[in-house]
Amino acid sequence: MTDNMLSITGLRTSFFTDQGEVEAVRGIDLDVERGTTTCIVGESGSGKSATARSIMQLVDVPGRVVGGSIQFQASPGGASVDMAALHPRSAAIREIRGRDIGMIFQEPMSALSPVHTVGDQIADVLRAHEGAKYKDPAVRSRIIKELEFVGIPRADERIDAYTFQLSGGMRQRVMIAMALISRPSLLIADEPTTALDVTTQAQILDLLRDLKDTLSMSMLFITHDLGVVAEIADNVVVMRHGEVVERGTVDQIFHAPQHPYTKQLLDALPQRQSGELHAEPREEISASSEPSASGDPILEVRDLTVEFHTRTGRRFGAKRKSTFRAVDNVGFSIDRGRTLGIVGESGCGKTTLGRTLLRAYTPQSGSILYRTDADDEVDLAQLNGRSLLPYRQSLRMVFQDPYGSLNPRMTVEQVLTEPLVAARIGTSAERREKAASLLTRVGLTPDALSRYPYAFSGGERQRISIARALMTDPRVVVADEAVSALDVSVRRQVLDLFAELQDEMDLTYVFISHDLSVVESISDDVAVMYYGKIVEYGAAEQVFNDPQHGYTRSLLSAIPVADPRQRGTRERVTYHPEEGEVTMLTTDNRVVQPLK
Repeated sequence: MTDNMLSITGLRTSFFTDQGEVEAVRGIDLDVERGTTTCIVGESGSGKSATARSIMQLVDVPGRVVGGSIQFQASPGGASVDMAALHPRSAAIREIRGRDIGMIFQEPMSALSPVHTVGDQIADVLRAHEGAKYKDPAVRSRIIKELEFVGIPRADERIDAYTFQLSGGMRQRVMIAMALISRPSLLIADEPTTALDVTTQAQILDLLRDLKDTLSMSMLFITHDLGVVAEIADNVVVMRHGEVVERGTVDQIFHAPQHPYTKQLLDALPQRQSGELHAEPREEISASSEPSASGDPILEVRDLTVEFHTRTGRRFGAKRKSTFRAVDNVGFSIDRGRTLGIVGESGCGKTTLGRTLLRAYTPQSGSILYRTDADDEVDLAQLNGRSLLPYRQSLRMVFQDPYGSLNPRMTVEQVLTEPLVAARIGTSAERREKAASLLTRVGLTPDALSRYPYAFSGGERQRISIARALMTDPRVVVADEAVSALDVSVRRQVLDLFAELQDEMDLTYVFISHDLSVVESISDDVAVMYYGKIVEYGAAEQVFNDPQHGYTRSLLSAIPVADPRQRGTRERVTYHPEEGEVTMLTTDNRVVQPLK
């Protein structure tokens, strides 16, 4: 007889809006066997996240569980609890949340408090379930060890940091530490590696796999990344439009799929597009594969340095002042109509660099030379305030966190048309028409204009963010993890959309991503960042086919292979800086020198 830790029967979850009832989960059945990992996959809006939140009774208003049962049995032979029958605010379900069932949320920026330190928020879990006090040195030490456990550097300092001081990947690791610190029996992971770079993703997957085996922990793992599914799943459930369309072992799903939708998801994989389900051999490259230097660049960065000044320590104790250099003497150029991909681990300075290009941050030194339509060269680094306004329409950004960057009090129409209203472009009808057109281009329907951001999944919100960035017909778009929240099929559509718009509008992209397969598919040139420096730069074919720097090789070796039969067969390259090298950026080639 199967020992199920979680048994879901006939689960129905709906959102009640002004337009009527929206059925997010439509009577699904799902089992999670004790000691195994079950992955739920599907497109954005398929009901994956709604299912996860329904288990914990954390469905956002105006949604709620309207039917079905969720039987949870924490230990073999223990009492079974119907989670669906418990009130969302009852003491009974609060005893289970965080202690018996841990959850890693999809968007750490919205799930974590911006006014409390990282350590205090993790301590809340211990305070609620163990009566621990944060001032206890043993509790603080335990939290630091947990932060180190999930790969956060300088954990003794980061414990006193606020979430807005951390990168997206660092915030996700904090969420993982919070979910694991009480060693729950069941871990629900809703896109836990979406915001992580490939090396950290590999470490987190290894960590979760080890914890599952060590603690006999079960996992319900929700992801749109089929490579991750192949790496970690025992069983797979495929969802579409709130229903389960196929279920089976990971080998059955990948090698003998039955449902057309499952086949569609698998066919969207880069490996499947070549006709084989294995890592694609890389083609030989030509010696001339170098960054393009033709014509005058639309954007040229010289010796750019960005620093942040921080104060760390206890709230009422002594404070230590320190300076953190997020971008360290960086330089590159981008020709008009080309795409520069920027890759690296969380905290390496990718997002800071992207925001500095648009002057959301002020650099300490260096120049950002932008060439206008009139062929004038303007140093954006020297401009401030109103002098920057004429360039806000020409340089736009798709932000990493779609929920945090979309005003929850504004409708989608207001969000999209706000840049045009601020610039006094067009009439109200013209602005609405353009917003509806762009929504269609990014895969949403015009009726979404009247809805609010909370009514959309993470992937759908990201598509809204992309549409907003394009509203002013920009010349340069900085895309910060623009497709990280999208499932594999929609990601392919959005990347194709980026390519089409680039051809139609002669757009120039700075594409920031931790997903190397995305960067490889869309970029002309690639810059690899490591602790604020560009350590390797070259044409995309050259960097991916013949990496020169040890750190680049470690990134490439950590890419998951979307085939469960090859799980654990790829050799993992670990980069050790003391043994590595730094590739110095020049105008036409790469020079590898020892690290100093």
